[in-house]
Amino acid sequence: MTMTLLDHLEEGPASAPPLLLGPSLGTSHALWDAVAPELSITHHVVRWDLPGHGGSVPDLVGPDATVGDLAALVLTLADALGIGRFAYAGVSLGGAVGLHLAVHHPERLTSLAVICSSAHFGGGAPWRERAERVRREGMEWLLESADARWFTPGFTVPRLIQDLREADPGAYAACCDALAAFDLRDRLADIAVPTLLVAGRQDPATPPAHLREIADAVPGAALVELPGASHLAPAQCPQDVLTALRTQLNGAPASGMAARREVLGEAHVDRAQARQTPFTARFQDFVSRYAWGEIWTDPTLSRRERSMITLTALVAHGHYDELALHVRAARRNGLTPEEIGAVLLQTSVYCGVPGANSAFATAQRVLAEEEKDGKTEKDEKDVRVAEKEESG
Repeated sequence: MTMTLLDHLEEGPASAPPLLLGPSLGTSHALWDAVAPELSITHHVVRWDLPGHGGSVPDLVGPDATVGDLAALVLTLADALGIGRFAYAGVSLGGAVGLHLAVHHPERLTSLAVICSSAHFGGGAPWRERAERVRREGMEWLLESADARWFTPGFTVPRLIQDLREADPGAYAACCDALAAFDLRDRLADIAVPTLLVAGRQDPATPPAHLREIADAVPGAALVELPGASHLAPAQCPQDVLTALRTQLNGAPASGMAARREVLGEAHVDRAQARQTPFTARFQDFVSRYAWGEIWTDPTLSRRERSMITLTALVAHGHYDELALHVRAARRNGLTPEEIGAVLLQTSVYCGVPGANSAFATAQRVLAEEEKDGKTEKDEKDVRVAEKEESG
């Protein structure tokens, strides 16, 4: 007898680490359209649909379904695909499924990301009432308030609204029953897998306080709050969600960001992060992951050597603003002013005297500023010591 599985979409190399993505109530795996293709570069991504949503048949669950029933369907799907352990990320009801897996089947998870979700969903009565009305009247009445529940004002995703319109009323109601009965607050401290919580600051359905509650209870959990995001954050703020998931799944942005701060300085990186906008977020993620997470952290060359190479390349291309930044970085990486001068002298031979002339002017200004700052810091320290001695 053929087993009926949750409808799903696989992306990425089958040999890559598996990652399962769970949807929100009322949506299909299209919720992940703007995120999953990027994740599939490094992972075997499996997006699944809830019963009666998208391509999944309705009768996989019955009335009075539980989140545990949905989690069992996910494990059945993973088993059928030959997936043993996997990373998991889910939105809202999909996030609740992830929490259930982390509590009851921790041996199957390598990591967990819970997005715009909760360990409880505000009590059972409203969900049971919604389930009863959907069974009586169908789905149409839910469409009027869908945008307000899911997105910030003025934003919508027609495909997801269509998913809600086409969802099977009985299966949707069964999922409401599952949310009504769900409460894992007393088990959160048992979660031992690496856990990321992602909250939308404008989410009316699962406000950031719900995610903070989980973060406070799960040992070692990380919490990211996304400004401008409502309930369906992967659809509204895909780049922010992608960056958060990559940090957890690959680790490169975290190590890259650490290297970036060590070389360029905390103040510079903080300014760059403060200026980040949705338009520049993907570029900032690219810089952290590739330039800093892969190149600058490669142990083949020392940071001193990398600074020398970087100074030369910046002179060759006339990037003098960046040169000033990397003269400071070279000092942090241990180069003396004399060594920096020797590098710039070398560039005069191979990159041209005019370029080297501008580079020397830039470097001299930076080194003079550093010397002045150093003297000021020393003077302030001497004053503090003198005051301490006098008071003593």
